[in-house]
Amino acid sequence: MPTPNIHGIIGYTITPFSADGQRVDLDALGRSIDRLIDSGVHAIAPLGSTGEGAYLSDAEWDDVSAYSLEKVGKRVPTIVSVSDLTTAKAVRRARYAEAHGADAVMVLPASYWKLSEAEILAHYAAIGDSIGVPIMLYNNPATSGTDMSVDLILRIVKHVENVTMVKESTGDIQRMHQLRRHSDVPFYNGCNPLALEAFAAGAKGWCTAAPNLIPQLNLDLYEAALANDLTLARELFYRQLPLLEFILKGGLPATIKAGLRLTGLEVGDPRLPVFPLGDAGIEQLKTLLQ
Repeated sequence: MPTPNIHGIIGYTITPFSADGQRVDLDALGRSIDRLIDSGVHAIAPLGSTGEGAYLSDAEWDDVSAYSLEKVGKRVPTIVSVSDLTTAKAVRRARYAEAHGADAVMVLPASYWKLSEAEILAHYAAIGDSIGVPIMLYNNPATSGTDMSVDLILRIVKHVENVTMVKESTGDIQRMHQLRRHSDVPFYNGCNPLALEAFAAGAKGWCTAAPNLIPQLNLDLYEAALANDLTLARELFYRQLPLLEFILKGGLPATIKAGLRLTGLEVGDPRLPVFPLGDAGIEQLKTLLQ
């Protein structure tokens, strides 16, 4: 299956809420998407963990998905996260995203019960059979509770024709080296503190919420890595590392929304049960942004 040229800095979007948290603020979402695209990111990824996709009703998820795809308008590729607790719901979301113009979908094997390898493979196969766009397999045990081995990932890639990309977020750089040694499937870094090592390992891109706050540093790091300028890449990476670590440890919805507020874009607070960033965190974030 042909895969769109998804590379570089892939910016995660937030999902803005009204002040009472009861409704999605699509106008603010549109402004945040325009800011990301105008900053120069190479692709947009709505409705992941930064976008609080797990905390939306089906109707809200549909609205955010359709609006995001319309707003991006093919200016850059869009990868919609369609993960859900059941295969049937993930299939529904994948079909919806494809019907509204998604270039690819991202799938995490999310489930309440720990899944066997056969169940994980069947999950991806069912989604793959239901759509005609590429799938980015997403390995993130911190959020899914499931850690897919490289062997399993490569089995899925071989078995499911439209699983053509892998996003690796375990924090183990050896996974990326193993993917490169044993397959030509494009892989993408999903762990902020590994950005420099991931590019050195051959990652085709970096999926991150950081461009909402520091897009130029992210883009410059990618360009330095492309140019094989290790000295510059190291300098750029370590300049942004304290902020990358902060937004990850503080929780992406809380830290990114607080940062956007500090930079003049009001997007509301995260939806409960996630708390907004506290006063001490906001002061620390101000210092990091400066």
